[in-house]
Amino acid sequence: MARLTKPHARAVTGIGLATLLGMSSGVVNATQSGLNQIGVVKPFPSASNDSKSARKPEAFRASTASARVVGPASSEAAQTPWAPVVAKPLPSARLDATPQAPSYGTQVAANSAGPALPSTSMVANTGASLQDRLKVAQLQRRRPGYPEPQPYQLPSQPEPNSQTGLQRTEPPPPRTGPDEFIPVPDRWRLINDLGLVKEKWWDPYNRNILKGDRPFYKDWFFSLGLISDSIFEPREIPTPVGLQAGQAPALGIFGDPEQLTLNQNIIIAGILFKGDTVFRPPDYEFRFTPVINYNYTKAHEIRALNIDPGRGTHRHDYHIGLQELFFDYHIRNVSDRYDFDSIRIGIQPFSTDFRGFLFQDLQLGIRLFGNRDNNLWQYNLAWFRKLEKDTNSGLNDVAKDVRDDDTFIFNLYRQDWPALGFTTQGTIVHNRNREDEENFFDRNGFIQRPASLGFERRRRYKVTYLGLNGDGHFGRLNLTYSAYYAMGSESRGTFTTRPQDIRAYFGAAEASVDFDWIRARFSALHASGDKNPFDGKSTGFDAIFENPVFAGADTSFWIRQGIPLVGGGGVTLSTRNGVLNNLRSSKEHGQSNFSNPGVTLLGVGADMDILPELRLSTNVNHIWFANTAVVEVARNQGPIEPSIGTDISAAFIYRPYFHQNIVFRLSGSVLVPGEGYKQLFPDSIPYSVLGNLVLTY
Repeated sequence: MARLTKPHARAVTGIGLATLLGMSSGVVNATQSGLNQIGVVKPFPSASNDSKSARKPEAFRASTASARVVGPASSEAAQTPWAPVVAKPLPSARLDATPQAPSYGTQVAANSAGPALPSTSMVANTGASLQDRLKVAQLQRRRPGYPEPQPYQLPSQPEPNSQTGLQRTEPPPPRTGPDEFIPVPDRWRLINDLGLVKEKWWDPYNRNILKGDRPFYKDWFFSLGLISDSIFEPREIPTPVGLQAGQAPALGIFGDPEQLTLNQNIIIAGILFKGDTVFRPPDYEFRFTPVINYNYTKAHEIRALNIDPGRGTHRHDYHIGLQELFFDYHIRNVSDRYDFDSIRIGIQPFSTDFRGFLFQDLQLGIRLFGNRDNNLWQYNLAWFRKLEKDTNSGLNDVAKDVRDDDTFIFNLYRQDWPALGFTTQGTIVHNRNREDEENFFDRNGFIQRPASLGFERRRRYKVTYLGLNGDGHFGRLNLTYSAYYAMGSESRGTFTTRPQDIRAYFGAAEASVDFDWIRARFSALHASGDKNPFDGKSTGFDAIFENPVFAGADTSFWIRQGIPLVGGGGVTLSTRNGVLNNLRSSKEHGQSNFSNPGVTLLGVGADMDILPELRLSTNVNHIWFANTAVVEVARNQGPIEPSIGTDISAAFIYRPYFHQNIVFRLSGSVLVPGEGYKQLFPDSIPYSVLGNLVLTY
């Protein structure tokens, strides 16, 4: 029998191991004849034939280089006719053409030579069967004098559920056909079946079917929200004198300015939707939000609250409004990032900009919206028709006829432009009002349309707003801005019977910087005023339905309170929850008025997180008329100074449990009158106090 030299023996042994690993990992090419068909390549011809060895195929060199010798043989073993050396294979991922350094482990004894085996060339030349070839490879792996290795058995593991008290669940049934799926419980019902979470309907912080945490039927979810919003508001504002029958007459046109308002809202929000909304919008959504309101107001002057003097100086009222009632349909996804198109029909919230300067309300409409390019682009295309409001609560009154006032909106948002972290929006808004056919009186008997100002005649108008808005940050600087230009026409002016062209503009910006627990703010706003109410041009800017979150918002006296223009008609200088000096009868019922004095505001403020649950917000704003010509005409009064005064306000916001479920706010504000205010109203300091408690489920 042919005897192999030591180089040949090492080559055969190493190649055999590499072959078996290669067969399991698919890295050895088994296309050669003989043993080469299963990956056993012929041995090296001679250790001294370097030139031929250098020309071996890459697969051959990779197979031989990837088997590492487990230890050097002794000189005695070198004289043994057949002394196989046990080789330790690498993992299949290491079977490459890079030579590996020897790994020295347990060595084979020099005298433990096994039985002589036929050479590889003999097996290959005799045309041995595949079974014989495998036996040769297996024998080459065995260590002489040791039993055949057994497969490794994992140690027994304890029952994983024994310490948790969980019950073992039965495995799913086997598949019975190639076209059937194995039923696997979804993640919501799986948790429920295992009993891992005990649900409590009154607990909104843990798993709750009433909060949309799991579907109540297939993939349909329901979410219920309850909000209690309570307001306590004493204030002192200019009030016209009432009837003097039965009491001492008051001098002048101003009466007692003290008033008190209590307001309670119970908001019930029900949302029914279909689909998993973790990564994409719902497929279908129905929303229904009624609001139950009770309000009480006390004044000291008769006819301050109602046109009927028999109603006295107290007013109790209640109303049930429908603030949301819409259906949302997810039309399609347009990318694998869930960019989408959706449509929403019904009474729904909408804001044309980031701070609610032009239009922010819940109105009846149709809205097509969506996004593109991984949410970098967002768009809205909408039409809204105004609902009539309840006079004393400000809620929607669906029992009354819908107003003939339409708003058409298109806007486009671009995120991360012009810088990362800043969003820019362009918008086009068209407002068409055709309420010139009949007068409208509110629930308290006061005329609202047309406004009791100037000629007090019905009118219609159409106006288009072009807007550019932005919100975000540039490094540490937080910035929000809005700019609008209004152009259009109205059938007649407030102080003339001729048609008027509308040309007005608006701009506002608020910048802030954070210093640890303090955010310092600077605010600036300007709305153009009408220089001449008789020249055929209306240049005073007015919004459609403003709700500004700016310069202190409803903490500010001037924004929170509606200041009546006593002696100038049944209008207010600025409406409640509004910053514009627009001389409207009210924001809820009145029409836009573009013959107004305009406004300029400059302010500073700071938000201070005193404690994690306590914030102090302060604001100091100085306010001017942009132009006093319209006020002078309305009051039939000589030159009026533009300075309205300095609005100083502060608010404490307390969240005892560090979340929004319980929020208490207490704010106070005063207006230090400027020369213009003193010329219009008594020389006193008006104030407002607001206590607000919000409980949310």
